[in-house]
Amino acid sequence: MKNILKKQILWAIPLAFSLLTSSCSDYLDKLPENTVEVEGIDYTNKSNMYMPVSGVYATARGYLGSWSSYGCIIVRGDDVNKGGSPTDQIEYEYASKFQYDRLTTFWALSGLWGNCYYVVSTSNSALESLENYAKHLTSESDKQLNAQYAAEVRFFRAYAYFQLVNLFGDVPLLLDNQELNVFKNTKEDVKKYIYDELDYCIANLPAIRPNESEHPGAVTKYTAEMLKAKQKMYDNEWDEVLALTEDIVNSGKFELYNDFYELFKIPGKLCNESLLEYQFTDFGNGSGDIVSSDNWFAFQGPRGEAPISGWAFIEPTEKIRNLFSKRGEAVRAETTFLMTDATTRDGDYIPVAQPGEPTAYNGKAYTPANQMTPGRTGYGDNNNIRVFRYADVLLMNAEAKVRKGQNGDAPLNLVRERAGLAPIANATLDQILEERQVELALEWGERFFDLVRTDRATKELPGFVKGESEYYPIPQDQIDLNPNLEAEPVPFEPEVTE
Repeated sequence: MKNILKKQILWAIPLAFSLLTSSCSDYLDKLPENTVEVEGIDYTNKSNMYMPVSGVYATARGYLGSWSSYGCIIVRGDDVNKGGSPTDQIEYEYASKFQYDRLTTFWALSGLWGNCYYVVSTSNSALESLENYAKHLTSESDKQLNAQYAAEVRFFRAYAYFQLVNLFGDVPLLLDNQELNVFKNTKEDVKKYIYDELDYCIANLPAIRPNESEHPGAVTKYTAEMLKAKQKMYDNEWDEVLALTEDIVNSGKFELYNDFYELFKIPGKLCNESLLEYQFTDFGNGSGDIVSSDNWFAFQGPRGEAPISGWAFIEPTEKIRNLFSKRGEAVRAETTFLMTDATTRDGDYIPVAQPGEPTAYNGKAYTPANQMTPGRTGYGDNNNIRVFRYADVLLMNAEAKVRKGQNGDAPLNLVRERAGLAPIANATLDQILEERQVELALEWGERFFDLVRTDRATKELPGFVKGESEYYPIPQDQIDLNPNLEAEPVPFEPEVTE
Protein backbone atom coordinates (compact mmCIF):
# COMPACT_ATOMS: atom_id res chain seq x y z
CA MET A 1 0.00 0.00 0.00
CA LYS A 2 2.83 2.36 -0.89
CA ASN A 3 3.63 5.10 1.62
CA ILE A 4 0.77 4.11 3.91
CA LEU A 5 3.17 1.38 5.04
CA LYS A 6 6.10 3.61 5.92
CA LYS A 7 7.02 3.95 9.57
CA GLN A 8 6.00 7.34 10.86
CA ILE A 9 4.73 9.05 13.95
CA LEU A 10 1.72 11.28 13.65
CA TRP A 11 1.89 14.56 15.49
CA ALA A 12 -0.82 17.06 16.19
CA ILE A 13 -2.01 19.33 13.42
CA PRO A 14 -1.95 22.87 14.73
CA LEU A 15 -5.41 24.35 14.90
CA ALA A 16 -4.13 27.31 12.92
CA PHE A 17 -4.20 25.26 9.76
CA SER A 18 -6.95 23.35 8.02
CA LEU A 19 -6.75 19.71 7.06
CA LEU A 20 -7.78 19.64 3.43
CA THR A 21 -8.50 16.58 1.31
CA SER A 22 -7.66 16.76 -2.37
CA SER A 23 -10.61 15.33 -4.26
CA CYS A 24 -8.74 13.28 -6.86
CA SER A 25 -5.42 12.58 -5.13
CA ASP A 26 -3.80 9.23 -4.54
CA TYR A 27 -4.67 9.01 -0.86
CA LEU A 28 -2.41 6.05 -0.17
CA ASP A 29 0.61 7.98 -1.46
CA LYS A 30 0.34 10.54 1.33
CA LEU A 31 2.23 10.61 4.59
CA PRO A 32 0.13 11.69 7.55
CA GLU A 33 0.01 15.43 8.04
CA ASN A 34 2.68 16.93 10.33
CA THR A 35 4.78 13.80 10.77
CA VAL A 36 8.23 13.61 12.25
CA GLU A 37 10.72 10.80 12.25
CA VAL A 38 10.70 8.42 15.19
CA GLU A 39 14.26 9.36 16.05
CA GLY A 40 13.24 13.00 16.59
CA ILE A 41 10.80 12.40 19.44
CA ASP A 42 11.60 12.64 23.14
CA TYR A 43 9.38 9.94 24.64
CA THR A 44 10.41 10.88 28.17
CA ASN A 45 8.53 14.19 27.84
CA LYS A 46 5.06 13.05 28.86
CA SER A 47 3.63 16.55 28.43
CA ASN A 48 3.60 15.81 24.69
CA MET A 49 1.87 12.45 25.04
CA TYR A 50 -1.48 13.70 23.70
CA MET A 51 0.02 15.14 20.52
CA PRO A 52 -0.25 11.96 18.41
CA VAL A 53 -3.83 11.56 19.62
CA SER A 54 -4.67 15.09 18.48
CA GLY A 55 -3.25 14.19 15.12
CA VAL A 56 -5.61 11.24 14.80
CA TYR A 57 -8.60 13.48 15.54
CA ALA A 58 -7.42 15.87 12.83
CA THR A 59 -6.96 13.03 10.37
CA ALA A 60 -10.38 11.58 11.20
CA ARG A 61 -12.20 14.87 10.71
CA GLY A 62 -10.43 15.49 7.41
CA TYR A 63 -10.67 12.02 5.91
CA LEU A 64 -13.63 10.27 7.52
CA GLY A 65 -15.46 13.58 7.08
CA SER A 66 -14.54 13.91 3.41
CA TRP A 67 -17.34 15.27 1.23
CA SER A 68 -16.63 12.86 -1.60
CA SER A 69 -16.68 9.86 0.73
CA TYR A 70 -19.89 11.10 2.31
CA GLY A 71 -21.49 11.10 -1.13
CA CYS A 72 -20.67 7.40 -1.54
CA ILE A 73 -21.96 6.61 1.94
CA ILE A 74 -25.28 8.44 1.75
CA VAL A 75 -26.43 8.13 -1.86
CA ARG A 76 -27.76 4.55 -1.85
CA GLY A 77 -30.80 5.12 0.37
CA ASP A 78 -34.30 6.00 -0.86
CA ASP A 79 -34.13 9.31 1.00
CA VAL A 80 -31.42 10.77 -1.25
CA ASN A 81 -30.94 11.71 -4.88
CA LYS A 82 -27.49 12.58 -6.20
CA GLY A 83 -28.37 16.20 -6.90
CA GLY A 84 -26.02 18.57 -8.68
CA SER A 85 -26.27 19.04 -12.42
CA PRO A 86 -27.39 15.85 -14.19
CA THR A 87 -23.95 14.88 -15.52
CA ASP A 88 -21.74 16.17 -12.69
CA GLN A 89 -20.20 13.27 -10.76
CA ILE A 90 -22.58 10.92 -12.56
CA GLU A 91 -21.02 7.96 -10.76
CA TYR A 92 -23.02 8.87 -7.66
CA GLU A 93 -26.11 8.25 -9.79
CA TYR A 94 -24.75 4.85 -10.82
CA ALA A 95 -24.16 4.05 -7.15
CA SER A 96 -27.75 4.96 -6.26
CA LYS A 97 -28.94 2.52 -8.94
CA PHE A 98 -26.49 -0.20 -7.81
CA GLN A 99 -24.70 -0.21 -11.16
CA TYR A 100 -21.44 -1.09 -9.49
CA ASP A 101 -19.74 -2.23 -12.69
CA ARG A 102 -19.61 1.46 -13.63
CA LEU A 103 -17.83 2.47 -10.41
CA THR A 104 -14.59 0.48 -10.50
CA THR A 105 -12.57 3.55 -11.55
CA PHE A 106 -14.62 6.16 -9.67
CA TRP A 107 -12.15 8.44 -7.93
CA ALA A 108 -14.43 9.13 -4.96
CA LEU A 109 -14.92 5.42 -4.22
CA SER A 110 -11.17 4.92 -4.31
CA GLY A 111 -10.89 7.96 -2.06
CA LEU A 112 -13.35 6.44 0.40
CA TRP A 113 -11.24 3.28 0.62
CA GLY A 114 -8.03 5.26 0.90
CA ASN A 115 -9.44 7.69 3.47
CA CYS A 116 -10.39 4.86 5.81
CA TYR A 117 -6.99 3.20 5.53
CA TYR A 118 -5.29 6.55 5.98
CA VAL A 119 -7.03 6.80 9.35
CA VAL A 120 -5.96 3.21 10.11
CA SER A 121 -2.33 3.92 9.25
CA THR A 122 -2.15 7.14 11.26
CA SER A 123 -3.80 5.38 14.18
CA ASN A 124 -1.24 2.59 13.99
CA SER A 125 1.55 5.17 14.06
CA ALA A 126 -0.02 7.04 16.98
CA LEU A 127 -0.36 3.80 18.96
CA GLU A 128 3.30 3.01 18.34
CA SER A 129 4.15 6.44 19.68
CA LEU A 130 1.98 5.94 22.77
CA GLU A 131 3.65 2.59 23.42
CA ASN A 132 7.01 4.35 23.37
CA TYR A 133 5.76 6.93 25.86
CA ALA A 134 4.41 4.14 28.07
CA LYS A 135 7.91 2.67 28.48
CA HIS A 136 8.93 5.78 30.41
CA LEU A 137 5.88 6.14 32.66
CA THR A 138 6.12 5.19 36.32
CA SER A 139 2.98 6.46 38.06
CA GLU A 140 -0.31 4.58 37.81
CA SER A 141 -2.17 7.76 36.91
CA ASP A 142 0.15 8.38 33.95
CA LYS A 143 -0.22 4.78 32.83
CA GLN A 144 -4.02 5.07 33.02
CA LEU A 145 -3.90 8.26 31.01
CA ASN A 146 -1.77 6.55 28.39
CA ALA A 147 -4.33 3.73 28.18
CA GLN A 148 -7.12 6.30 27.77
CA TYR A 149 -5.24 8.02 24.96
CA ALA A 150 -4.67 4.66 23.27
CA ALA A 151 -8.39 3.97 23.57
CA GLU A 152 -9.22 7.25 21.83
CA VAL A 153 -6.97 6.27 18.94
CA ARG A 154 -8.28 2.70 18.82
CA PHE A 155 -11.83 4.04 18.61
CA PHE A 156 -11.07 5.81 15.35
CA ARG A 157 -9.26 2.78 13.98
CA ALA A 158 -12.33 0.70 14.84
CA TYR A 159 -14.61 3.30 13.27
CA ALA A 160 -12.58 3.24 10.06
CA TYR A 161 -12.99 -0.53 9.94
CA PHE A 162 -16.70 -0.15 10.73
CA GLN A 163 -17.00 1.95 7.59
CA LEU A 164 -14.88 -0.41 5.53
CA VAL A 165 -16.63 -3.65 6.49
CA ASN A 166 -20.12 -2.23 6.01
CA LEU A 167 -19.27 -0.53 2.72
CA PHE A 168 -16.94 -3.08 1.12
CA GLY A 169 -17.46 -6.37 2.99
CA ASP A 170 -14.28 -8.46 3.22
CA VAL A 171 -11.35 -6.06 3.73
CA PRO A 172 -7.75 -6.31 4.98
CA LEU A 173 -7.02 -5.78 8.66
CA LEU A 174 -3.89 -3.65 8.66
CA LEU A 175 -2.49 -3.51 12.18
CA ASP A 176 1.13 -2.90 11.25
CA ASN A 177 2.21 -0.22 8.80
CA GLN A 178 5.09 -2.48 7.76
CA GLU A 179 2.81 -5.10 6.23
CA LEU A 180 3.09 -5.54 2.48
CA ASN A 181 0.80 -7.21 -0.05
CA VAL A 182 -1.94 -7.79 2.49
CA PHE A 183 -4.89 -10.08 1.82
CA LYS A 184 -8.53 -9.47 2.64
CA ASN A 185 -9.92 -10.82 5.88
CA THR A 186 -13.46 -12.11 6.28
CA LYS A 187 -16.28 -9.81 7.35
CA GLU A 188 -16.72 -11.94 10.44
CA ASP A 189 -13.08 -11.49 11.48
CA VAL A 190 -13.20 -7.76 10.81
CA LYS A 191 -16.33 -7.39 12.95
CA LYS A 192 -14.80 -9.45 15.76
CA TYR A 193 -11.77 -7.19 15.62
CA ILE A 194 -14.01 -4.11 15.82
CA TYR A 195 -15.78 -5.55 18.86
CA ASP A 196 -12.50 -6.39 20.59
CA GLU A 197 -11.16 -2.91 19.94
CA LEU A 198 -14.33 -1.29 21.25
CA ASP A 199 -14.27 -3.44 24.37
CA TYR A 200 -10.83 -1.99 25.10
CA CYS A 201 -12.21 1.49 24.47
CA ILE A 202 -15.20 0.95 26.74
CA ALA A 203 -12.92 -0.26 29.54
CA ASN A 204 -10.43 2.60 29.27
CA LEU A 205 -12.39 5.70 28.22
CA PRO A 206 -14.05 7.97 30.80
CA ALA A 207 -17.78 7.61 31.46
CA ILE A 208 -18.63 11.20 30.55
CA ARG A 209 -20.19 13.16 27.70
CA PRO A 210 -17.80 14.32 24.99
CA ASN A 211 -18.48 17.95 25.93
CA GLU A 212 -17.33 17.18 29.49
CA SER A 213 -13.89 16.04 28.37
CA GLU A 214 -10.67 17.89 29.14
CA HIS A 215 -10.38 17.98 25.36
CA PRO A 216 -13.95 18.99 24.45
CA GLY A 217 -15.51 16.64 21.95
CA ALA A 218 -13.15 13.75 22.63
CA VAL A 219 -14.66 10.29 22.37
CA THR A 220 -15.76 8.65 25.60
CA LYS A 221 -16.97 5.29 26.86
CA TYR A 222 -20.45 6.08 25.58
CA THR A 223 -19.20 6.93 22.08
CA ALA A 224 -17.59 3.51 21.93
CA GLU A 225 -20.73 1.84 23.27
CA MET A 226 -22.82 3.54 20.60
CA LEU A 227 -20.53 2.39 17.79
CA LYS A 228 -20.58 -1.16 19.13
CA ALA A 229 -24.37 -1.03 19.42
CA LYS A 230 -24.67 0.10 15.80
CA GLN A 231 -22.57 -2.80 14.53
CA LYS A 232 -24.47 -5.22 16.74
CA MET A 233 -27.72 -3.79 15.32
CA TYR A 234 -26.46 -4.43 11.79
CA ASP A 235 -25.70 -7.99 12.89
CA ASN A 236 -29.13 -8.40 14.56
CA GLU A 237 -27.63 -9.17 17.97
CA TRP A 238 -30.34 -7.53 20.02
CA ASP A 239 -29.33 -8.62 23.52
CA GLU A 240 -26.14 -6.62 23.17
CA VAL A 241 -27.83 -3.69 21.45
CA LEU A 242 -30.20 -3.48 24.39
CA ALA A 243 -27.46 -3.75 27.02
CA LEU A 244 -25.23 -1.17 25.36
CA THR A 245 -27.95 1.39 24.72
CA GLU A 246 -29.41 0.88 28.20
CA ASP A 247 -26.03 1.76 29.68
CA ILE A 248 -25.95 5.00 27.70
CA VAL A 249 -29.55 5.89 28.57
CA ASN A 250 -29.22 4.97 32.24
CA SER A 251 -26.04 7.01 32.61
CA GLY A 252 -28.23 10.12 32.73
CA LYS A 253 -25.52 11.97 30.84
CA PHE A 254 -27.38 12.64 27.61
CA GLU A 255 -30.53 14.46 26.57
CA LEU A 256 -32.15 15.54 23.34
CA TYR A 257 -31.36 19.10 22.34
CA ASN A 258 -34.65 20.95 22.73
CA ASP A 259 -34.58 22.74 19.35
CA PHE A 260 -34.31 20.40 16.34
CA TYR A 261 -33.79 23.36 14.00
CA GLU A 262 -30.76 24.65 15.90
CA LEU A 263 -29.38 21.17 16.62
CA PHE A 264 -27.45 21.04 13.35
CA LYS A 265 -26.38 24.70 13.42
CA ILE A 266 -23.87 26.70 15.43
CA PRO A 267 -25.88 26.72 18.72
CA GLY A 268 -26.09 22.91 18.65
CA LYS A 269 -22.34 22.26 18.44
CA LEU A 270 -21.20 19.76 21.09
CA CYS A 271 -24.54 19.87 22.88
CA ASN A 272 -25.68 17.22 25.37
CA GLU A 273 -27.14 15.15 22.51
CA SER A 274 -23.76 14.74 20.83
CA LEU A 275 -21.74 11.56 21.09
CA LEU A 276 -19.41 12.30 18.16
CA GLU A 277 -18.76 15.31 15.98
CA TYR A 278 -16.01 16.29 13.59
CA GLN A 279 -14.99 19.72 14.86
CA PHE A 280 -14.10 22.83 12.88
CA THR A 281 -13.48 26.44 13.81
CA ASP A 282 -12.64 29.86 12.42
CA PHE A 283 -11.48 30.99 15.89
CA GLY A 284 -14.11 33.72 15.86
CA ASN A 285 -12.13 35.73 13.32
CA GLY A 286 -13.46 36.94 9.99
CA SER A 287 -10.21 36.18 8.18
CA GLY A 288 -7.00 34.27 8.64
CA ASP A 289 -6.55 30.81 10.12
CA ILE A 290 -9.43 28.37 9.87
CA VAL A 291 -9.94 24.66 10.45
CA SER A 292 -12.12 23.86 7.45
CA SER A 293 -14.53 21.03 6.71
CA ASP A 294 -13.08 20.62 3.19
CA ASN A 295 -16.38 21.44 1.51
CA TRP A 296 -18.53 18.84 3.33
CA PHE A 297 -21.14 21.58 3.75
CA ALA A 298 -20.58 23.18 0.34
CA PHE A 299 -21.06 19.80 -1.35
CA GLN A 300 -24.64 19.79 -0.02
CA GLY A 301 -25.26 23.53 -0.20
CA PRO A 302 -27.70 25.35 -2.50
CA ARG A 303 -26.90 27.33 -5.59
CA GLY A 304 -26.86 30.94 -4.49
CA GLU A 305 -24.79 33.85 -3.31
CA ALA A 306 -22.05 33.45 -0.71
CA PRO A 307 -22.11 32.57 2.08
CA ILE A 308 -25.27 30.57 1.31
CA SER A 309 -23.76 28.91 -1.71
CA GLY A 310 -22.75 25.37 -2.55
CA TRP A 311 -22.56 22.67 -5.19
CA ALA A 312 -26.20 21.50 -5.03
CA PHE A 313 -25.56 17.80 -4.32
CA ILE A 314 -27.61 15.50 -2.06
CA GLU A 315 -31.29 16.14 -2.75
CA PRO A 316 -34.04 14.72 -0.52
CA THR A 317 -36.20 12.44 -2.64
CA GLU A 318 -39.85 12.98 -3.38
CA LYS A 319 -40.47 9.75 -1.46
CA ILE A 320 -39.06 11.04 1.80
CA ARG A 321 -40.71 14.43 1.40
CA ASN A 322 -44.07 12.77 0.84
CA LEU A 323 -43.59 10.66 3.97
CA PHE A 324 -42.89 13.78 6.03
CA SER A 325 -46.01 15.40 4.62
CA LYS A 326 -48.16 12.35 5.31
CA ARG A 327 -46.98 12.24 8.92
CA GLY A 328 -47.53 15.96 9.53
CA GLU A 329 -43.82 16.52 10.14
CA ALA A 330 -43.54 20.28 10.56
CA VAL A 331 -40.62 20.56 13.00
CA ARG A 332 -38.32 18.02 11.35
CA ALA A 333 -39.34 18.99 7.81
CA GLU A 334 -38.22 22.60 8.29
CA THR A 335 -34.78 21.39 9.35
CA THR A 336 -34.34 18.41 7.04
CA PHE A 337 -35.45 20.06 3.79
CA LEU A 338 -33.93 23.32 2.62
CA MET A 339 -36.47 24.29 -0.01
CA THR A 340 -35.73 26.41 -3.08
CA ASP A 341 -37.59 29.62 -3.90
CA ALA A 342 -38.14 30.07 -0.18
CA THR A 343 -36.74 32.12 2.69
CA THR A 344 -35.57 30.42 5.87
CA ARG A 345 -36.60 31.64 9.31
CA ASP A 346 -33.11 33.19 9.52
CA GLY A 347 -33.77 35.30 6.43
CA ASP A 348 -31.68 33.45 3.84
CA TYR A 349 -33.36 33.24 0.44
CA ILE A 350 -32.74 29.92 -1.34
CA PRO A 351 -33.06 30.59 -5.08
CA VAL A 352 -34.63 28.34 -7.65
CA ALA A 353 -32.11 25.85 -8.97
CA GLN A 354 -31.02 25.48 -12.55
CA PRO A 355 -33.09 23.17 -14.78
CA GLY A 356 -32.55 19.55 -13.81
CA GLU A 357 -31.09 20.45 -10.41
CA PRO A 358 -32.65 19.96 -6.95
CA THR A 359 -35.74 21.72 -5.69
CA ALA A 360 -34.62 21.01 -2.11
CA TYR A 361 -31.33 20.43 -0.35
CA ASN A 362 -30.09 18.76 2.82
CA GLY A 363 -31.16 21.21 5.49
CA LYS A 364 -29.05 19.42 8.08
CA ALA A 365 -26.00 20.89 6.32
CA TYR A 366 -27.42 24.44 6.36
CA THR A 367 -25.68 27.12 8.43
CA PRO A 368 -27.53 30.48 8.41
CA ALA A 369 -25.57 33.53 7.33
CA ASN A 370 -26.49 35.33 10.56
CA GLN A 371 -24.75 32.60 12.60
CA MET A 372 -21.49 32.84 10.68
CA THR A 373 -18.55 34.92 11.79
CA PRO A 374 -18.69 38.26 9.94
CA GLY A 375 -16.20 38.17 7.09
CA ARG A 376 -16.41 34.41 6.51
CA THR A 377 -17.96 33.37 3.21
CA GLY A 378 -17.50 29.58 3.10
CA TYR A 379 -20.78 27.67 3.40
CA GLY A 380 -20.81 25.98 6.80
CA ASP A 381 -17.67 27.68 8.11
CA ASN A 382 -17.32 27.23 11.89
CA ASN A 383 -19.95 24.48 12.04
CA ASN A 384 -19.33 20.85 13.02
CA ILE A 385 -20.28 17.65 11.24
CA ARG A 386 -22.67 15.65 13.40
CA VAL A 387 -21.86 11.92 13.36
CA PHE A 388 -23.44 10.21 16.41
CA ARG A 389 -26.54 11.56 18.16
CA TYR A 390 -28.40 10.47 21.29
CA ALA A 391 -31.64 10.33 19.29
CA ASP A 392 -30.16 7.35 17.42
CA VAL A 393 -29.33 5.69 20.74
CA LEU A 394 -32.93 6.11 21.89
CA LEU A 395 -34.30 4.63 18.67
CA MET A 396 -31.89 1.68 18.80
CA ASN A 397 -32.96 1.14 22.40
CA ALA A 398 -36.64 1.24 21.46
CA GLU A 399 -36.13 -1.21 18.61
CA ALA A 400 -34.11 -3.60 20.77
CA LYS A 401 -36.84 -3.60 23.40
CA VAL A 402 -39.61 -4.35 20.90
CA ARG A 403 -37.56 -7.09 19.27
CA LYS A 404 -37.05 -8.59 22.75
CA GLY A 405 -40.77 -8.53 23.46
CA GLN A 406 -40.56 -5.49 25.70
CA ASN A 407 -42.22 -2.08 25.46
CA GLY A 408 -40.17 0.55 23.60
CA ASP A 409 -42.56 3.47 23.99
CA ALA A 410 -40.52 5.56 26.42
CA PRO A 411 -37.38 6.11 24.31
CA LEU A 412 -39.40 6.36 21.10
CA ASN A 413 -41.72 9.02 22.48
CA LEU A 414 -38.84 11.18 23.69
CA VAL A 415 -37.81 11.53 20.06
CA ARG A 416 -41.39 12.12 18.91
CA GLU A 417 -42.03 14.71 21.62
CA ARG A 418 -39.20 16.91 20.40
CA ALA A 419 -40.63 16.66 16.89
CA GLY A 420 -43.99 17.94 18.15
CA LEU A 421 -45.75 14.62 17.60
CA ALA A 422 -48.21 12.79 19.84
CA PRO A 423 -46.94 9.80 21.82
CA ILE A 424 -47.49 6.25 20.59
CA ALA A 425 -48.74 3.45 22.82
CA ASN A 426 -47.44 -0.10 22.33
CA ALA A 427 -45.25 0.91 19.41
CA THR A 428 -44.59 -1.70 16.74
CA LEU A 429 -41.35 -2.48 14.95
CA ASP A 430 -42.65 -0.82 11.78
CA GLN A 431 -43.45 2.37 13.68
CA ILE A 432 -39.96 2.49 15.16
CA LEU A 433 -38.30 1.87 11.80
CA GLU A 434 -40.36 4.65 10.25
CA GLU A 435 -39.33 6.95 13.09
CA ARG A 436 -35.71 6.17 12.26
CA GLN A 437 -36.40 6.89 8.60
CA VAL A 438 -37.66 10.38 9.49
CA GLU A 439 -35.40 11.32 12.41
CA LEU A 440 -32.20 10.18 10.68
CA ALA A 441 -33.08 11.19 7.12
CA LEU A 442 -30.10 12.34 5.03
CA GLU A 443 -27.60 11.29 7.69
CA TRP A 444 -24.70 8.89 7.03
CA GLY A 445 -26.60 6.35 4.93
CA GLU A 446 -28.69 5.26 7.91
CA ARG A 447 -31.72 4.53 5.71
CA PHE A 448 -29.78 2.22 3.36
CA PHE A 449 -28.26 0.22 6.20
CA ASP A 450 -31.65 -0.07 7.93
CA LEU A 451 -33.21 -1.44 4.74
CA VAL A 452 -30.40 -3.97 4.29
CA ARG A 453 -30.42 -5.25 7.87
CA THR A 454 -34.22 -5.61 7.89
CA ASP A 455 -34.23 -7.38 4.50
CA ARG A 456 -36.39 -4.66 2.93
CA ALA A 457 -33.88 -3.28 0.46
CA THR A 458 -35.08 -5.36 -2.50
CA LYS A 459 -38.60 -4.03 -2.06
CA GLU A 460 -37.73 -0.38 -1.43
CA LEU A 461 -34.62 0.23 -3.57
CA PRO A 462 -34.97 -0.11 -7.37
CA GLY A 463 -32.04 -2.05 -8.79
CA PHE A 464 -30.98 -3.57 -5.47
CA VAL A 465 -30.16 -7.29 -5.76
CA LYS A 466 -29.86 -9.22 -2.51
CA GLY A 467 -26.48 -10.86 -2.21
CA GLU A 468 -24.91 -8.49 -4.75
CA SER A 469 -25.75 -4.88 -3.90
CA GLU A 470 -24.89 -4.73 -0.20
CA TYR A 471 -21.21 -3.90 -0.78
CA TYR A 472 -19.28 -1.67 -3.12
CA PRO A 473 -16.59 -3.28 -5.26
CA ILE A 474 -12.99 -2.74 -4.22
CA PRO A 475 -11.67 0.09 -6.43
CA GLN A 476 -9.64 -1.09 -9.41
CA ASP A 477 -6.67 1.16 -8.66
CA GLN A 478 -6.36 -0.49 -5.24
CA ILE A 479 -6.40 -3.93 -6.86
CA ASP A 480 -3.72 -2.75 -9.29
CA LEU A 481 -1.57 -1.74 -6.32
CA ASN A 482 -2.21 -5.04 -4.51
CA PRO A 483 -3.53 -7.91 -6.69
CA ASN A 484 -4.01 -9.99 -3.53
CA LEU A 485 -7.23 -8.04 -3.01
CA GLU A 486 -8.82 -10.20 -5.70
CA ALA A 487 -8.02 -13.40 -3.81
CA GLU A 488 -10.42 -15.07 -1.40
CA PRO A 489 -10.28 -13.68 2.15
CA VAL A 490 -7.99 -15.36 4.64
CA PRO A 491 -8.49 -15.97 8.38
CA PHE A 492 -7.21 -13.21 10.62
CA GLU A 493 -4.30 -14.31 12.80
CA PRO A 494 -3.41 -11.53 15.22
CA GLU A 495 0.13 -11.40 16.50
CA VAL A 496 0.43 -12.77 20.02
CA THR A 497 2.37 -10.44 22.31
CA GLU A 498 3.65 -11.13 25.77
